[in-house]
Amino acid sequence: MNFTQSVHSVFSHYATFRGRAPRSEFWWFVLFTLIANLALSIVDSLIVAPILGFSPFSDNGARPLSALFSLAIFVPSLAVGARRLHDTGRSAWWLLVGLIPLIGWLIFVYFAVQPSEQVTNEYGPPPVERPPSSR
Repeated sequence: MNFTQSVHSVFSHYATFRGRAPRSEFWWFVLFTLIANLALSIVDSLIVAPILGFSPFSDNGARPLSALFSLAIFVPSLAVGARRLHDTGRSAWWLLVGLIPLIGWLIFVYFAVQPSEQVTNEYGPPPVERPPSSR
């Protein structure tokens, strides 16, 4: 699964917490969110903050585009995280491990980098990896 297929897949399964997501779908979506957040933060700092009367690089500046984007991807991020955990044979409840200060996110990253279970598990059959299109 390539970058665009992954992002399309995550948004087409916006709030689907059932099923499984391969590593490529999860990590391409993580990259998408990082790039989009960085780009929107720059736009917020250089364009939106001065319009709203804030210093471009102050810590108290307004970041409305970044905030709206974060709200928009909150549910799909949880959903793809749950499907990724399902792909490794874990319950989506393991997402709550991220609430543990300092080490919670490291535990989740460890789970997310694990290889997919190659057999059908309680969450469904292994996801089919689509080859990148030749366009």
